[in-house]
Amino acid sequence: MSATFQKATPRLPITNAARTIDFYTNCLGFSLTLRWPDEAPTFLLLDRGEVRLAFDIVNGLQPPSAESACGFYLETSDVLFLHQSIRDKVKIEWGPEIYSYGRREFAVRDPDGYLIIFTEQTSDPPTCVVD
Repeated sequence: MSATFQKATPRLPITNAARTIDFYTNCLGFSLTLRWPDEAPTFLLLDRGEVRLAFDIVNGLQPPSAESACGFYLETSDVLFLHQSIRDKVKIEWGPEIYSYGRREFAVRDPDGYLIIFTEQTSDPPTCVVD
């Protein structure tokens, strides 16, 4: 008998709970599920649909650099709609582009510097060539 994996929840270090809650709820439409402890949180859970993100507040954390590209992918049903709905709220790092591997993608950075790549499968022809 073997166990199957059913879900993964990234747990990311951050420096500011209020700033993270604001970005993920007001810009990306997540809901705050848990803030613990409530008065001076050191841990957060945020959900949107089937996606759950966890955050630990860490003092003295150095945010990821643009060169390190620390971050994650969020698969969505409509990259273009999402791009339209958040492009005035956050700087778009790149895209949307269609890549030769059959994905339409664009990216933003959260307040701690994590690269968030929004992605969807597509059969549309590539608009970007990756060397």
